Amino acid sequence: MADKQISLPAKLINGGIAGLIGVTCVFPIDLAKTRLQNQQNGSRLYTSMSDCLIKTIRSEGYFGMYRGAAVNLTLVTPEKAIKLAANDFFRHHLSKDGKLTLLKEMLAGCGAGTCQVIVTTPMEMLKIQLQDAGRLGSTAAVAVNPVDVIKTRLQSLNRASTEDTYSGVTDCIRKIMRNEGPAAFLKGAYCRALVIAPLFGIAQVVYFLGVGEFILSFLPKKDN
Repeated sequence: MADKQISLPAKLINGGIAGLIGVTCVFPIDLAKTRLQNQQNGSRLYTSMSDCLIKTIRSEGYFGMYRGAAVNLTLVTPEKAIKLAANDFFRHHLSKDGKLTLLKEMLAGCGAGTCQVIVTTPMEMLKIQLQDAGRLGSTAAVAVNPVDVIKTRLQSLNRASTEDTYSGVTDCIRKIMRNEGPAAFLKGAYCRALVIAPLFGIAQVVYFLGVGEFILSFLPKKDN
């Protein structure tokens, strides 16, 4: 399967299915991550991931754990489409005789990721607003968690009167360090690790099984 050339339509189907399954499986953990990261010392409501999920179920019901999931489920396939198409575009233009060095593979991935971020940032903001609404209403992964904490704080628009507001990345880092200490940058790290690992595994399984190719095999083939 690793040596088999996969068509773009098959990649999109695989990516979409992997995304839908992944979001459904790990979204409650992602919600807990967002709420834990958005807590400040003056308004701590949750002590851990399990405590967050239990309180969410009690106050919002079972489907409260999927608050904001509709945004991800709706846009996950277009997101994958943009990322995969951009990755293929950059790889094609950076390759020489069909070969890519490690550096050029990284550049292609960075280019694809940049295109993806431009599209997904509004989606992320909406998702975080929906995820965090329950917290205010009811009163790879670990290494980049500090960046994820900053992103979550900046994207969350709803603030209690006792919580800090931020004017930018530098201001956010300074206030977190001053008011909460360095440990605050690791809030939700455990949840983030639990989210990333299954998503990667699900994507690998879907691509390995060739779900997209199987679906496309039922379509009528064009005569040459």
